[in-house]
Amino acid sequence: MHLDPLAILTAFGLIFLAELPDKTMFASLAMGTRMRPLYVWFGTSSAFVVHVAIAVGAGGLIGLLPDWIVKLVSAALFAFGAFMLLRSGGGDDDEDEEIKTVTGFWPVYSTAFMAVFISEWGDLTQITTANLAASNGAWSTAIGAAAALMSVSALALLAGRFIAKRVPLKTVQRIGGVCMLGLAIWSVVEIFTG
Repeated sequence: MHLDPLAILTAFGLIFLAELPDKTMFASLAMGTRMRPLYVWFGTSSAFVVHVAIAVGAGGLIGLLPDWIVKLVSAALFAFGAFMLLRSGGGDDDEDEEIKTVTGFWPVYSTAFMAVFISEWGDLTQITTANLAASNGAWSTAIGAAAALMSVSALALLAGRFIAKRVPLKTVQRIGGVCMLGLAIWSVVEIFTG
C-alpha cells in the first residue's frame, strides 16, 4: 500500500468543493437540527465510507443501476424527510408543547445512513472518486475522498446546531422541511433532465 500525500490532498480538495453545494450537505444540515448531530455524523460518514469503497473498488458498478431509479428513491426519501419536518414544525398553537427530538443512536444512525447511501449513488463526488482512483491510486484517493465527505457533513451539522440555537426550532424545522421538499423536487427533475 503506497500513500501519496499529493493524491490525498487532490482528492480531498476536489471532493470537498464538489460536495459543498450538494444536496447531501443540506440534508445533513436539516437532520442535524432535529436529531443528535454526532449520531447523524456517524450515519452519514459510514455511508460515505461505503460509497468511497464502492467508487474506488469498482467505479463501473454505478453503471449497473438505472439512474432514474436511484433518483426516484432519493426523491422519495427527501419527500419523506420533508413530510416529517413539516409535520412536526406546523401548528403555532403548540408553542408550549415540548418538541421531541429523535435521540436514539440506531434510529438516527440508520436514517442518516440510508438518506446518504441512497442519494449518493452516481453522484458527482462518487464518479470523481472513481476517476481519481484510476489515475492517482486507490488508497490515497479513498483517504482523501472519505475525509472530504466526512468534513462537509461535520460542517453542515455544526451549521445546523448554530442555527438551531439562534432560531426557534419550529422555524428551523419548517425551513429544513422546505429544503428537503426542494431536494425531492430537484431529484425528480434530474430524472427528466439528466
